[in-house]
Amino acid sequence: MEIKKELWAVAPTGQEIYKYTITNSKGASVVLGSYGAAIVEINVPDKDGVIGDVVLGYPKAESYYGDGPFSGKVPGRFANRIAKGKFTLDGKEYTLAINNGENHLHGGPTGYAERVWDSRIDGFAVEFMYYSEDGEEGYPGNLKVVTRYEWSEDNELTMTFTGECDAPTVVNLVNHVYFNLEGEGAGNIFDHMLQLNSSEFLPTDAGLIPLGAPAPVAGTPLDFQNGRRIGDDILNFDFEPLKIGKGYDHCFLIDGAQPGQLQKAATLWSEKTGRQLDITTTQPAIQIYTGNFVGGSPEGMCGRSYNDYEGVAMETQHYPDSPNQPEYPSTELRPGQVYQEATVYAFSVRK
Repeated sequence: MEIKKELWAVAPTGQEIYKYTITNSKGASVVLGSYGAAIVEINVPDKDGVIGDVVLGYPKAESYYGDGPFSGKVPGRFANRIAKGKFTLDGKEYTLAINNGENHLHGGPTGYAERVWDSRIDGFAVEFMYYSEDGEEGYPGNLKVVTRYEWSEDNELTMTFTGECDAPTVVNLVNHVYFNLEGEGAGNIFDHMLQLNSSEFLPTDAGLIPLGAPAPVAGTPLDFQNGRRIGDDILNFDFEPLKIGKGYDHCFLIDGAQPGQLQKAATLWSEKTGRQLDITTTQPAIQIYTGNFVGGSPEGMCGRSYNDYEGVAMETQHYPDSPNQPEYPSTELRPGQVYQEATVYAFSVRK
């Protein structure tokens, strides 16, 4: 295993942005960036042994500044949406930045995805640390967050989030990486096959805020329990949940999820290339977003902007708007507790 560190750019703040490349003995690699603790590239073999990049990313660090798709970055302090940018904790109401219609999205316009994280090599892993101050984007309490990425000889990327606070707060961290197992820049993901370990999803309003109780996926275009082609129903806008987001942008509840236990969440594969991705996680849900508004992105590794539907984000996380929905698994974090969640992205060639 080899890890290479290089200076990638200098941010307008004067902070140095570093890029890390972790390469295993088989030549498969992961490239990471300290702006947004981003996954920049994942290079793995196809059925013919040809190694290719399977995530959407940009060659220039500057392209990650404020990019609409949040490509490969870690949003926070609370990923996904909080209704009307408000929540109450211990009897006190907090007001957050509004940056998605009337709602708060991915920690606000200058959330963790728009920060330069401290970084270091730790053994065969890379760690990124960000210290979020009390009141940042409206959130209470100082919060120290660490994102750790470890790449294995078996082409498994293990991502671990940890966090500690000095006052009660809410936390929901995720990585917003987009996958295309036919190769970055290869076109849309309609022919990708997807299987989800999920029998329920969260219906939402037009602003993608959950309405409350989950609903069964059976008999709907959201049923991926047995594995099927993403493109079969993605443009079925007669189905209101697909019309709302111009495709898939839904929170699926992971069957059998237990706090602190890895559980299978999803399998994605390409019959064309033979590449397969299995995702396990300690998180209770997975948001499937099919890049419905990726068009007009910064120039990607392929030398052009990406188009809509060229990647699928599979965001392991807690439920959206959890601070306002007490029946959902709690996202509260208190002094003395440690926030810890892990996700494993395991790449293989389908048999």
